[in-house]
Amino acid sequence: MKLLTFYKEGRLQPGILTEKGILDISGAYPTMIEAIERHKGLDDFLDFAMEAETNFFIELHKTKLGPSIDCPEKIICVGLNYRQHAIESGMAVPDNPILFSKFRNSLSGDKNIVRIPSEAKQVDYEAELAIIIGKKACKVSEVEAEDVIFGYSAANDLSERSFQFRTSQWLLGKNLDGFCPIGPYIVTKDEIEDSDKLRIKCTVNNEVRQDSNTNDMIFKCKALVSYISHHMTLTPGDVILTGTPEGVAMGHGGEVQPWLKAGDEVVVEIEQLGRLTTYIQTE
Repeated sequence: MKLLTFYKEGRLQPGILTEKGILDISGAYPTMIEAIERHKGLDDFLDFAMEAETNFFIELHKTKLGPSIDCPEKIICVGLNYRQHAIESGMAVPDNPILFSKFRNSLSGDKNIVRIPSEAKQVDYEAELAIIIGKKACKVSEVEAEDVIFGYSAANDLSERSFQFRTSQWLLGKNLDGFCPIGPYIVTKDEIEDSDKLRIKCTVNNEVRQDSNTNDMIFKCKALVSYISHHMTLTPGDVILTGTPEGVAMGHGGEVQPWLKAGDEVVVEIEQLGRLTTYIQTE
């Protein structure tokens, strides 16, 4: 199943993507968090709508999508989690996951415009696999982590490097408005055979910048869920961004690095999870 959020009368509503279009589920599930918490009823809801004579569906191309999960309590990010990315960054492969956070103001959706501040000169892209948590989790094992995961989504951990490295804390460069595109939808875990073996790719204006596989992750998905849950309680709708592979602009050699600029189109594509497109503009 593929769940998403879309704008209706100026507000984000949860929906299910089907072959007939977007099924608006907001009448029964007012928020995406509620849909995740009560997901066992979604199959029956969808079956009823698909068989009904009344058209409950909205054409995908006639609506604007929001972030695939719009109201997480936490957005937890993992730094340097791909071996080749650690190498290109000139940093040691970490012994433990490097964690930092993004805030909800950074969320944006598929085909949304992200406006960067005029003083931002080093805007970078980071294709990432996002884990969406489905159940409350505290101190779970790696085996138990499978039951905690609700699904997965494509994400882009946009970063402004000169802001990021002003101090030892990365927060400023990671949390500009719209700097966490995620989508176009959440794919439930039953549709993903192995989240640790997915091709992950990023293009800028159709030029391939990143092309790797999640099997290069140092800490795999279940290990991350377990590790994080031993230090903070995870709740339904929480997002874990699992890191980015090599090929980011910061890692390019030479005098000129290919930072993002106004007019750029950035596409993150992950096998089985679809294409997430972001348009870059200046304020």
